[in-house]
Amino acid sequence: MKLLILGATGRVGSHLVKNALQDNHHVTVLVRTPEKIQIEHHNLTVVQGNVLNKESIEQAMHGADVVMSALNTDGGTTLTESMPFIIDAMKKEGVKRVITIGTAGILQSRVSPELLRYQSSESKRKITRAAEEHHKVYELLEQSGLDWTIVCPTYLPDGERLGNYRTERDLLPVDGSQISVPDTADFAYSLLQSGDFIKARVGIAY
Repeated sequence: MKLLILGATGRVGSHLVKNALQDNHHVTVLVRTPEKIQIEHHNLTVVQGNVLNKESIEQAMHGADVVMSALNTDGGTTLTESMPFIIDAMKKEGVKRVITIGTAGILQSRVSPELLRYQSSESKRKITRAAEEHHKVYELLEQSGLDWTIVCPTYLPDGERLGNYRTERDLLPVDGSQISVPDTADFAYSLLQSGDFIKARVGIAY
């Protein structure tokens, strides 16, 4: 399988790259700073560019079967500015499947089901800017016609790979308070071989 992995130098993204190369998938990464990619592998293609540049996305998308995005907000509008380019490039290249890492803030609230968690009393966060960015991306994917899944971890320490966690469609598992970076990456990666959670958000926690 040929994967395009965005956010490959980040915490979750770097684990996605390792998992995919271990399974001998062909991996393309789009990065601003190629020196940050510490892995050398015959199946790894490093494209220098920026997710905020339409041409960079199109170049990196060429030949891909699936897109995996672990991009974060960068404290700004990286997510919402890049997603239209990603969606357009996917359609141009005929790629249907996209798996992204979001945040538990955009899952439905259990206490106020008509709201998302970040909009309700369920969320303890006072600053909602990152969740608002992820919310806009969720709306863009909903309208895209693509086969998308948004993996929505709650508190995300580096932690260890335990391989034992709970997932739930559109909701955070009851009393879920954290999930490690490696387990989040492992679950997102497992969706490559699974038809579960197509066109859905999925909450993940221990």
